[in-house]
Amino acid sequence: METVQFKTNIKCSGCIAAVTPALNEVAGQDNWEVDLQSPDKVLTVSTDKVVKEEIRQAIEKAGYKAEALV
Repeated sequence: METVQFKTNIKCSGCIAAVTPALNEVAGQDNWEVDLQSPDKVLTVSTDKVVKEEIRQAIEKAGYKAEALV
């Protein structure tokens, strides 16, 4: 299982509802979470096959920003 993290501008449950369909399609349901308590609103994705660019594009398609963390 591989884990990647992204700094996002997802800041509330409404934002999470907006990105859920896109993230579920790319990463799979229950394979991701956003830490709304973190100042960077970190999205953590854990799957067998993580493609950072696909995840970033899915978030941006939903209208939000994502920057991969090293």
